[in-house]
Amino acid sequence: QVQLVESGGGSVQAGGSLRLSCAASGRFGRFSNYAMGWFRQSPGKEREFVAGISWNGGIKHYAEPVKGRFAISRDNANNMVYLQMNSLKPEDTAVYYCAAERTQLTTRQNEYDYWGQGTQVTVSS
Repeated sequence: QVQLVESGGGSVQAGGSLRLSCAASGRFGRFSNYAMGWFRQSPGKEREFVAGISWNGGIKHYAEPVKGRFAISRDNANNMVYLQMNSLKPEDTAVYYCAAERTQLTTRQNEYDYWGQGTQVTVSS
């Protein structure tokens, strides 16, 4: 089993920045075996893909609304994945989830095997 714990959420004004962290633990073998993704869900909306990173960080995908503003990274030595969020907008307000996928990087959430509990990000105008 893999446990994922997100942190770093909070309230910020538009234009501000936040850095989300996701710590992986448990009996999952090597963290570097997993592609990692960040998703978000706003009230009344479906959960959506935000960013994903391959096992070694060599491939990164971003949703169009966050391209150029968000950056995903990982530290395999410490079982961590990060989401740096800059130039935040009110429409970025959501619960952000970290997820792990055992085979390859994908934007499809139903292919992810493990999920964290989420961390709230609130951006005020």
